[in-house]
Amino acid sequence: MAAELLRNLLTRNRNGEGIGLYSVCSSHPRVLEAAMQQALMDHSPLLIESTSNQVDQFGGYTGMTPDRFVAMVHETAAAMRFPRERLLLGGDHLGPNVWQQEAAASALAKAEDQVSAYVRAGYLKLHFDATYACGDDPAPALAPEVIAARTARLCAAAERAAQERPEAPLYIIGSDVPIPGGAQHALEGLQPTSVAAVEECIALTRQAFRRLNLDAAWERVIAVVVQPGVEFGHDSVVEYDRDQASPLSRFIAGVPGLVYEAHSTDYQTGTALRQLVEDHFALLKVGPWLTFALREALFMLAEMESLWLGGRPGVTLSHLVEIVDAAMTRDPRYWNKHYHGTEAEIRFARNYSYSDRIRYYWPDPEIAAAVQQLQANLERHPLPLTLISQYLPAQYQAIRAGRLVNDPAAMVRDRIGAVLGLYARAAGLTRSSVSN
Repeated sequence: MAAELLRNLLTRNRNGEGIGLYSVCSSHPRVLEAAMQQALMDHSPLLIESTSNQVDQFGGYTGMTPDRFVAMVHETAAAMRFPRERLLLGGDHLGPNVWQQEAAASALAKAEDQVSAYVRAGYLKLHFDATYACGDDPAPALAPEVIAARTARLCAAAERAAQERPEAPLYIIGSDVPIPGGAQHALEGLQPTSVAAVEECIALTRQAFRRLNLDAAWERVIAVVVQPGVEFGHDSVVEYDRDQASPLSRFIAGVPGLVYEAHSTDYQTGTALRQLVEDHFALLKVGPWLTFALREALFMLAEMESLWLGGRPGVTLSHLVEIVDAAMTRDPRYWNKHYHGTEAEIRFARNYSYSDRIRYYWPDPEIAAAVQQLQANLERHPLPLTLISQYLPAQYQAIRAGRLVNDPAAMVRDRIGAVLGLYARAAGLTRSSVSN
């Protein structure tokens, strides 16, 4: 079973093998296809996660309930011939996040329903995040004891729902700072979580579990989310400094059964990702970097389309870049709190920011139609190798070597796969390392 594969990898990490697993945090079909292709090549497990605001019992911003998200992933797996037994689904930042403006009683009740829906749908890895203050909480920063008690409540809901499932879920506690999806402020002075804070989180949460008779569930807590000192903003990245994080690494090595889960690892170098895994940050989250790579490939294909087919009789160009920006301008709700400055600076950020708010807009019908038009045009009129060499040189080399076909979907998948390959190598996910 996939959950047992994960536990075995984490045990090996604790034993000093320098092996881990990356988590693909995306619902985009092209990203999921690329992830499955990478995991097929590596013969490794694949962990795919949805976040609390992305998928919930009401549909989330993707319009998908947990049941529908699972069905979509399974449909993709069937099409890619990816073995179901190597597929693990996770939920991220589950808790009152989506309902922070409501009173705590209402927000937590909905969070419990959300967690239950995730478990019933077949998710096996759940990250509880009760750090979000609700509308009637007295202060924006909750006391650690309150966070621990609310985390235990969420776990109790999961355990009740799990009685209907054949396999018991695995749990993650703790939270990263700042919020998921990239920082919205200057990144100077970012510090790793203190050992004292991690120790307190583990102790208080374990006590809260015991008060609710969740001792058996505690045995399935496999990781703690901390800030290892990595982050990305709109145009900058804080690189991993293993010397700064060494107290965290030494501490968790002495805590039975636990490793760290590292969020916001997007845009780190391959060396930094490898060091994170070696330092017991065994679970590496990646999300915006994957859709950033998707956007890079699609925008470059659109540029090549214009150069290659612009003015050709009978060809309707996709105008993808213009249509994306028009849709984001028309509906600014997913980016207007994130991007600031002059009109030109905001437009640049909309298109090229590391935080990649475009990822919220790919399901837009006009954008989806433009992507389909782009693909149809380039399938009907394959790009010349000279243009591919100019705009997508790595994919050009792969085509010349016979590893890739001159097809727009294949080139997009390969561009995303380059990022996934960094994570697979950092996590030691070669065929030989997984099978040992």
